[in-house]
Amino acid sequence: MNKKQVTLADLAQQLGISTATVSRALKDYPDISQETKKKVLELARELKYRPNSMAAGLRKRESHIIGVIIPSIVNHFFSSVIKGIMEVAYEADYRVMLCQTDESYAKEIADTDALFASRVDGLLVSLAHETQNYDHFDAFRDSGIPMVFFDKVPLDNAMPGISKVVVDDYQGAFTSVEHLIQQGCTCIAHFHGPLSAYTSVNRYNGYKDALKKHGLPQHESLLLECKDITFDEGREFVSRLREVHPECDGIFTVTDAVGMGAMMGLKAQGVHVPHDIAVIGFSDWQISAIVEPHLSSIAQPSLEMGRRATQLLLKEIHANKEDIHFSPKTEVLQTQLKVRASSKRR
Repeated sequence: MNKKQVTLADLAQQLGISTATVSRALKDYPDISQETKKKVLELARELKYRPNSMAAGLRKRESHIIGVIIPSIVNHFFSSVIKGIMEVAYEADYRVMLCQTDESYAKEIADTDALFASRVDGLLVSLAHETQNYDHFDAFRDSGIPMVFFDKVPLDNAMPGISKVVVDDYQGAFTSVEHLIQQGCTCIAHFHGPLSAYTSVNRYNGYKDALKKHGLPQHESLLLECKDITFDEGREFVSRLREVHPECDGIFTVTDAVGMGAMMGLKAQGVHVPHDIAVIGFSDWQISAIVEPHLSSIAQPSLEMGRRATQLLLKEIHANKEDIHFSPKTEVLQTQLKVRASSKRR
């Protein structure tokens, strides 16, 4: 069995420092302390670390192309993110190579490999729902190609030393559920996404904490997981929900697609929205203001997310080129509640 080659990221993780610091210590840069250099060199010898000369050679040639991996192009949120990415990239004389995973982990691996082979100067990534392992990004890390994750990012500290741009999903969810409570809802369900995803986890936690703050019940039977996060799941789940909790008078959904599906399912059962059950989604798709009743939702600054992520990536690309230290950042963008007819009960 072949052993996995030790990477800069492995050394950085064991030492609790950034990948950039490890790299500079190995190159004997003067801005790194002698103590840190000693620790890095000792661990490198112990683990038999060997520089990836092939990957390093790839960086001698600039392509002026940025790779982008997203789950969906047709999704309004991501199409707006792409617009922001392209605005900043083109202004800086970079072109964009775009890949769509359709929420597939296998496609994400294939796209990552293809973009690496294409010698892109940097990579922007929003993870697929299925992704729980990040080894396919090792080639980029080992070769020092900058990456920025946005929206759907790795959980916890799975990918330290990488910049991220996210929205405050927790606060958006908390605000949504508190709004439903203020409208008189006392039994609120949550149709959530896979809890392996950063966005789904934070929205789930915001939901729970809002109920806790107001002393409302938190029954497991009020939680239904959308594996694919689709319109059809929202429509199907309302039937199951009403069988177990006929008293349910509010639903917070992980996305607008699920929310619109839930409203369609309720309408088919003769349930009035919002007087019988109030519904609120997340993302504020354009169609949310067109469906009947208009869907209340949490608006995300998607255009700004694309701009910020690209700006961060270009800063790191420039820093690498000029041999300037770059500190990875996590930027959190704020959301806004858009109250419409689907949740107005008062």
